[in-house]
Amino acid sequence: MAESRLRGRRAGALVPLFSIPSAESWGIGEIADLPVFARWLNESGLSVMQLLPVNEMADGQTSPYSALSAMAIDPIYIALGDLPEFAAWGGESALHPDEISRLAAARASKTVDYATIRDLKIRVLRDAFDTFVEKEKGASTARAQSFDQYVERERWWLDDYVLFRALHAENHGKSWLEWDHGIRRRDAEAVRSARRRLEHDILYYAWLQFVADEQWARAREECAELNVAILGDFPFMVSSDSADVWSRQHEFRVDASVGVPPDAFSETGQDWGLPVYKWDVLEANDYDWLEMRARRCAELFDGFRVDHLIGFYRTFVREKDGRTYFVPAEEPAQIRQGERVLTILRESGAGILAEDLGVVPDFVRESLTRLQVPGMKVLRWERWWDEEGKPFKDPASYPAVSVAISGTHDTETMAEWWDNAAGEERCAAVEIPALRDAAILVDETYSPRLRDALLTTLFQSGSDLLLIPMQDIFGWADRINVPAVVSDENWCWRLPWPVNLLREEDEAAERAQFLQDLARETDRAR
Repeated sequence: MAESRLRGRRAGALVPLFSIPSAESWGIGEIADLPVFARWLNESGLSVMQLLPVNEMADGQTSPYSALSAMAIDPIYIALGDLPEFAAWGGESALHPDEISRLAAARASKTVDYATIRDLKIRVLRDAFDTFVEKEKGASTARAQSFDQYVERERWWLDDYVLFRALHAENHGKSWLEWDHGIRRRDAEAVRSARRRLEHDILYYAWLQFVADEQWARAREECAELNVAILGDFPFMVSSDSADVWSRQHEFRVDASVGVPPDAFSETGQDWGLPVYKWDVLEANDYDWLEMRARRCAELFDGFRVDHLIGFYRTFVREKDGRTYFVPAEEPAQIRQGERVLTILRESGAGILAEDLGVVPDFVRESLTRLQVPGMKVLRWERWWDEEGKPFKDPASYPAVSVAISGTHDTETMAEWWDNAAGEERCAAVEIPALRDAAILVDETYSPRLRDALLTTLFQSGSDLLLIPMQDIFGWADRINVPAVVSDENWCWRLPWPVNLLREEDEAAERAQFLQDLARETDRAR
């Protein structure tokens, strides 16, 4: 959100775009579904929609954190029903019978069928692009001129992306690290030759981003009219096989990887397999790539969550030979670097939130306080850990400059947490004022009564911003992602109803009324 829209008390919902398809969507939430969902939020007294990254994923990927680009929107989110070229091509009636059958199955699926959806959309988008070239580009229409203006306006990131994307397709999806030497190293003549050879494909990938941008701008405007801000996500890193790393090889190490050290959650730590920033080079360039990413986020979102905040202060590096260490190594340099990065991100004009979960040194939290950047307060983890019984902190005591949350896309839902919590944890939890007032018992199973008591205490928190995953709003146990687990269920969760029918579902209508009442009672309605 723009900085001014972060002021005051607000509440919102966390839901991935892929989770909110309408009846007209192709089995996945699409850009045009954002304002549809925003209407339900508005009627619920909520004014913030937190999304996960919407950057383009490689074929076969489902995690929004495995991106081919830090800038490009994934074409899988394009709403074909709103695309003029698709209508001119013939629309759904022009699909082959087997495609109509596969589309119906994708729409009826309870989860997102990425492989089918991507295959169908890419095939149709190619035909729609040919229609654009023939009827718009060839005739220099107003729409063709808008496309040209878009390409010129976004050239600062689009040029490298579309060339990379065309080369990636030409190389059958192989990582750029496996391409021929000349183009892998971006030799000038190899790049010029590729631009000539792949001119048509380059135009196609630029058109996809033009279409996505056009739909996104319209959706964001409609959300703003409903007073719903769109909160994005700023991943710590992109994949080694990305347009950004290929085009800025001097700023990344692909011979080492980023992770986190051993902690209470993992005896061995984690290796994320992501490239490592060459922080000295970034600093010499005044962190211009991070500034460009922030600029792009500000084009798309009202604000964004800074993922893995601690990594911007100090990155945990894993060498191929097993050595591990932090960069920078010393605390003063870590503070200087982290605060410079946060300042650059804030200067984009968008509001920023810090994902400061996990093992975070005190000096980082002190830094956030100095900069007045809100960090996260997860109800189940906000406890007086050094006191007898480890009592929970009263959410009403959370500082205003913070974000109260019940969980993230990576955590257990509240239902899972409660039903798996040990007796001593439940004993401490039932002393939280709202749970005590509701007479919640230590041995009761998760129920609508307990769900609403937890939601009430979160709405009553001192944090100016409150964000609740959709699963916790309804009391569902479904997960968006289970970290460190490769599963067909990760990143595939969908709402049980089409988003355009939420207002007609009794359960969703009841939730909307409950949230609206809570928002008004706690001064969060906007």
